[in-house]
Amino acid sequence: MLASVNTVSLEGISAHPVEIEVDLSRGLPSLNLSGLPEATVREAKDRIRAALQNSGFQIPARRITINLAPADIPKEGSGYDLPMAIGLLAAMERIPRETLASRYFIGELALDGRIKPVAGCLPAALHARWSGAEELIAPPGNGVEAALVPGLRVVAPETLRDLVLHLSQERRLSPIPPTDWSLWLGQTAEGVRDLGEVKGQEYAKRALEIVAAGGHNLIMTGPPGSGKTLMARCLPGILPPLSLEEALEVTAIHSVAGRLDDKQPLVGCRPFRSPHHTASRVALIGGGSSPRPGEVSLAHRGVLFLDEIPEFGRPTLEVLREPMEAGQVTISRAARSANFPARFQLIAACNPCPCGHYGSTTQRCQCSPAEISRYRARLSGPLLDRIDIHLEVPPVPPHELINLPMGDGSQVVRERVTAAWKRQYVRNGPGRLNTTLEGAELDRHAALDDAGKGLLLQAGRRLGFSARAHHRMLRVARTIADLAGAPRIDTAHLAEAIQFRVGEGLSSAA
Repeated sequence: MLASVNTVSLEGISAHPVEIEVDLSRGLPSLNLSGLPEATVREAKDRIRAALQNSGFQIPARRITINLAPADIPKEGSGYDLPMAIGLLAAMERIPRETLASRYFIGELALDGRIKPVAGCLPAALHARWSGAEELIAPPGNGVEAALVPGLRVVAPETLRDLVLHLSQERRLSPIPPTDWSLWLGQTAEGVRDLGEVKGQEYAKRALEIVAAGGHNLIMTGPPGSGKTLMARCLPGILPPLSLEEALEVTAIHSVAGRLDDKQPLVGCRPFRSPHHTASRVALIGGGSSPRPGEVSLAHRGVLFLDEIPEFGRPTLEVLREPMEAGQVTISRAARSANFPARFQLIAACNPCPCGHYGSTTQRCQCSPAEISRYRARLSGPLLDRIDIHLEVPPVPPHELINLPMGDGSQVVRERVTAAWKRQYVRNGPGRLNTTLEGAELDRHAALDDAGKGLLLQAGRRLGFSARAHHRMLRVARTIADLAGAPRIDTAHLAEAIQFRVGEGLSSAA
């Protein structure tokens, strides 16, 4: 007696079909797994036995063979428990086998037969809809998450017994109502501040608006207490809200990482990730024996803030170079590889020296020239070269903190940023900001007149910009022109872009 059940395996945030074949035959009683099962899948044999027996189903004294096809792809995770148990029940003729063809199954089994949540349910639901499945059987803890996918019926039984009754049509379960994603889309991430709270720092706030308008990266150098962290926490609030497609993409990453809230499964706001400087390379870029997304992927479509960036290990920071250029991370292992999106905006903050007071007019720096040199050398030139805007943030005088009124709030600035995004989408293509422009596209959309070419040539000769820095200044100038509503880059736009490239402190090394 043979039965087959549909489920999925995950590779990055993509799901691939897996067919679980269960065969009962004569021979010594045994339960054998094939198809490259990893340790968690091999341990499922004991969970399935206990769950079936505690749900009132007696496993026959037969030779049981369970194959996970295709057999050349490693299978890992506890999400195969439920489909293997259902396949075994179908082979035992406890449920009709013809009811399984149009359904996908995913879930972990507790020993008492309860169905427990698993990571990666949203990618599984997206694949089930794409494959034309009529129904997805998911754990109750993942039900609302799976119901985010429009056009897919999701059923979330509490126990294995309830699922058997549903499949046998003895007691049908109601599908989970489609999730109203508008309840969460457009929310503000926790810890995000309003730009109106920043007093003074008009130059820095202008830079932050340009960063938001073009998807650029930023490094801020300034003494402690100058407002670098506060301004970094304002950036997600001036970015346009996520679209539904972007929110599903971000949610899929967090689903694979096992970081979703079962009560609010949609990541409806732009992520803001701020890892501690003790984070390892794997924590930042992702990895592990079973590849999982790191901070750069969890910040996809949002902001990755590295406070006190020189305190991060230099080898840790160097792993940022490729995803900053490519917008994705590929984690390769001997048996498999996984791709994770990583289109984030890097915001870095640092002091000008170890004590933080180098160049200050109010406090004396206690650092020796050798200490300052070693501190600046913690960031490599190639990494700094990939950062578009280098900004010096001076301290705000006390009288400005007391007397200055609040400036434009995040809502006002967001409207200007949104208008600039719309201009870029019309010119560059849907979803493409200026930071993605390369080669001929950059030459066409960021063309300079003779005066602009002369200014850029003079700046390059005097300041020694690399080819990468040259292209990044053109992108920033194009963004400044978009904020002004100008069809072409003029000399004033280019001069401002060059000014933002010539930072102080650590960034002067680039």
